[in-house]
Amino acid sequence: MQAVYFTICLLNDFIGTNEVAPKRMPLIRKVKDYMLAAFAFPVALNVGVTFWTLMAIDRELVFPKVLDAVFPGWLNHVMHTNIVIFMVIEICTSFRQYPTRKAGLTGLGIFMASYLGWLHVVRHFGGIWVYPVLEVLNFPQRLVFFAVSLGFSVGLYLLGEFFNNLIWTKELKQLRSATAGASKKTK
Repeated sequence: MQAVYFTICLLNDFIGTNEVAPKRMPLIRKVKDYMLAAFAFPVALNVGVTFWTLMAIDRELVFPKVLDAVFPGWLNHVMHTNIVIFMVIEICTSFRQYPTRKAGLTGLGIFMASYLGWLHVVRHFGGIWVYPVLEVLNFPQRLVFFAVSLGFSVGLYLLGEFFNNLIWTKELKQLRSATAGASKKTK
């Protein structure tokens, strides 16, 4: 997901715009803004925090020691640390217009439900859980784990929205005044 998001960012740099209040918002910019809010930021932070928390509790739950021979530690940081760092840098350095909370949380909910469904498809047809932690949890514990993960993702969405509004206060005011001015002209 991070690769897709940053590819869209690159495309936006070439064919879209990073202006705060462009006269016409290009589709690629709308996709970029929505994707960061609904998917890239909350999922990246969820992955990083959940992975390293479980790793601290018992690494065998997420990354068995036997994998060290084929999956070096630096690559583990690329997948579970860098995504958090780059998302924090992205939210601090690139203005975006967050979608409505309903639209953003709906997208996040659909994504999380789809991912959860995919985990169960893999379990059904492959006979194993993708994440070893799911193997040691019984059914009620897995339900709680999934519910907490979803709730944590929603919290991270709200955190991203809060930080965006905090960091980009001046630009959001500029956007609101430009939007208000444009709607007065159309009346």
